Amino acid sequence: MQFRTDINGLRAIAVLAVVLFHFNPALLPGGFTGVDIFFVISGFLMTRIIFNGFEQDSFTLGKFYKSRANRIIPALALLCLVMLILGWFYLTPRDYTTLTNDALNSIIFISNFFYGGDAGYFDTTSKERWLLHTWSLSAEWQFYIIYPLLLILLKKIISLKALKQSVLIGTFIGFIYGVFSTYQSPELSYFLLPSRAWEMMLGGVAFLYPFTQLTDKNKTRLEISGISLIIISYLFISKDNVWPGYLALIPVLGAFFILQANNSKSIITTNPLLQKIGTWSYSIYLWHWPISVLGIYLDLGTKWIYIGLPLSIGLGFLSYRYIEQYKFHNIKLNAKNFFKYKPLLIVLTIAILAGVAKENSQNTARLPTELITFMERTVYPTKPGQCRGTWDTEMPECVYGKGELGAIVIGDSHASALVSMIDRATANQSVLDWSMDACSTIDGLYEKGLSEKNTACGDFIHYAIKKAEDKYPGVPVIIINRTSQNLYGRNEKPASAPKRFVNAEFTERNDTYRQSLATGMIETACAFTDNHPVYVMRPTPELISDVYNEKMRDLMTGNATERVSISLDEYHERQKLAWQIQDTMAEQCGVKIIDPLPYLCDDKACYGDKDGIILYSDDDHLNEEGTQQIMPAFKHIWS
Repeated sequence: MQFRTDINGLRAIAVLAVVLFHFNPALLPGGFTGVDIFFVISGFLMTRIIFNGFEQDSFTLGKFYKSRANRIIPALALLCLVMLILGWFYLTPRDYTTLTNDALNSIIFISNFFYGGDAGYFDTTSKERWLLHTWSLSAEWQFYIIYPLLLILLKKIISLKALKQSVLIGTFIGFIYGVFSTYQSPELSYFLLPSRAWEMMLGGVAFLYPFTQLTDKNKTRLEISGISLIIISYLFISKDNVWPGYLALIPVLGAFFILQANNSKSIITTNPLLQKIGTWSYSIYLWHWPISVLGIYLDLGTKWIYIGLPLSIGLGFLSYRYIEQYKFHNIKLNAKNFFKYKPLLIVLTIAILAGVAKENSQNTARLPTELITFMERTVYPTKPGQCRGTWDTEMPECVYGKGELGAIVIGDSHASALVSMIDRATANQSVLDWSMDACSTIDGLYEKGLSEKNTACGDFIHYAIKKAEDKYPGVPVIIINRTSQNLYGRNEKPASAPKRFVNAEFTERNDTYRQSLATGMIETACAFTDNHPVYVMRPTPELISDVYNEKMRDLMTGNATERVSISLDEYHERQKLAWQIQDTMAEQCGVKIIDPLPYLCDDKACYGDKDGIILYSDDDHLNEEGTQQIMPAFKHIWS
């Protein structure tokens, strides 16, 4: 099959853009669209292989899959292996657990499903995932699996001409779906194949319907048009654009035009330097991302590009030369030889290693002594397993301490974190724990249309009101929730997001929905006041980044990061509605408010530590040290 220098040069144009964007987005705001260009190239090449095989009656699935596996798996497996080994020595337990999961999902080509469900591609948390870039390999591999199968099935019932037409029609339908799904669910659409398949299929259209009889001058014009579109996408598209919506047409059409131009005399794509970069492009793509993450992990700033870029290219060359170029023994891929096929054995080996590494990711034997001491000191408040709060027909009567019942604690995981401290604050009294993870204190949550998951939480709150009235009249009830998460969603978002504190899934929830939540919270709190003194705690400051893990990273790397905090203005911006709801509780039915802010914040900011002691177990849950800090806010309940 004829080697096309223009395609190789286009690979270089794509990979360099992606690399520059990841090392410093300001250099090339739309550099991430290089991945879309790769998809077009991939679709072109795969369609060429498949249809040439159809026309010569020589195409077999086994041969196709084997060639793809030989090309993709070895270099990816080496990357996963290196990351698992280095991570064992240099990553925190949480980071290493995440890495082992990602390595497993990457080597079996399903990582895009998990990244799509976890966070957006441009989120701060995503930039610290060492194998995030493998999402595109997973999407491509899924295309390699499905695309030829569909074509083979269709070939049995329609002519080759009609088959080509079906690819053209499918591309158009896929584009319409991609635009629609992007605006419905942008984070999922970024990662998943259904919204990306049209880009690969358009590459297939470029092969099936070539522009014929182009003069050299017209080839040059068409190529320049394509390159111009790609440059426009690199310079004027950014992470603020919803992607891959209709704007994806710009780089995708740019790649399409270059493929159609088929300009073997181009002074751009046939440039010797670009030809080398294009040849190494797959391995460069594999290695550049973890090198980029290393700069973030060590807080090296934008200057890291001067080391990271040549290092990425150097490792890409070595990977190409010694891994990609390796020739596997040619065996027929069938059921009999299935487990003799080396790329498959490589996948199984890496998958097993990732599984074993995950099981041992919390093993403290691999950690520095200083880190072990830190982990022992910075404890997340725990409670017995039978008190974890799963609702069937009755909540377990989980009581902390001895003596007369001094308080009932009800709420979500933020309440769970504080129960043991509240028990200490009561002195010689006990505490009844009715906390349940992710359960907002709203009577009939499901029936009010405020939850689409199940009835358990709302049913439990209804039960708790009645049970407290019948069995524990007069006992103080303390309500603690992560209220703003219920109203707006999680706040672990990059500062550059259009709405910093609002997740995409919550932006569609209108003021009517939030008002219903507010009404439910107020009515429930007031229902408890009929028979109890009721206290509600102001929301714990949510610090966006994981305080505990940040400190562990510092200890692992010897790198001192800035103190984790949010400004007081940021806190009040996030918690404004939550405070209004609590103030209304106080006005309507005498609920008393507990304020932890004086113990966690000063007049400028709220902090994740005090005098160097970490107060959080993540970004929003207080640990034992943190709960101890705010204990004075509770003691007046029993004084």
